[in-house]
Amino acid sequence: MDTYTGTHIIYIAVVFLLAGLVKGTTGMGLPTVAVALLSLVMAPMEAAALLVMPSLLTNGWQMLSGPPLYPLWQRLRGMMAGICLGTLVGGAVMLQTQGGGMVLGLALVLYGLLGLSSWEWRLADDSPHWLAPVVGGATGVLTAATGVFVLPAVPYLQALRLDKEELVQAMGLSFVVSTLALAVVLAAHDAWQPAAAGVSFLAQLPAVAGMLLGQRLRRRLKPETFRRCLLLVLLLLGVHLVVANG
Repeated sequence: MDTYTGTHIIYIAVVFLLAGLVKGTTGMGLPTVAVALLSLVMAPMEAAALLVMPSLLTNGWQMLSGPPLYPLWQRLRGMMAGICLGTLVGGAVMLQTQGGGMVLGLALVLYGLLGLSSWEWRLADDSPHWLAPVVGGATGVLTAATGVFVLPAVPYLQALRLDKEELVQAMGLSFVVSTLALAVVLAAHDAWQPAAAGVSFLAQLPAVAGMLLGQRLRRRLKPETFRRCLLLVLLLLGVHLVVANG
């Protein structure tokens, strides 16, 4: 999409306001919600290009607002390296194909089903060292294919039994690395055009406004109830994208 009409701008602003609200309420979900809703009117990679600046701002904020980052980076650096490599490799393949909508739909369906189920992944302290780079690589490939960063990164981080603050910070770190790797892939393949870069920069405003609103909302309702409603919506969006691209 080389140009954006007034209707496009309004829709994009509303999407990032909602995505920021989800982020502020649950601590995650901005990329997933934004790409899922934007993909109803544009290709997933076009949606991902708009995501870059809001994702860097909100997840960088989340990453730096916790305890010192270096110990967490040391623990997760294998996963981060895998994310970078997987995104670069996946981008070289997926940007040459037209299957992004189907892959995104399937990813949203899987994410929704996993979130709504009672299944939990738990890792022992002696889990193999190669697992983190493999999880990172798989996350990178899905990032390149869909613009969504959550699978399998978030279930893996939850399985590490981090405390609440560490988990929120670890997700922020993972999402920042994923965003930077995706930005490199988009730029290298000429998929981040000036128009998209400008709109992405402006989209930070509704994203931050939504995030601040979500943080206030979090004090007034049960986060788990909100999260389950969100997962159900994402599941339905995923089914719609699968059917539309099938």
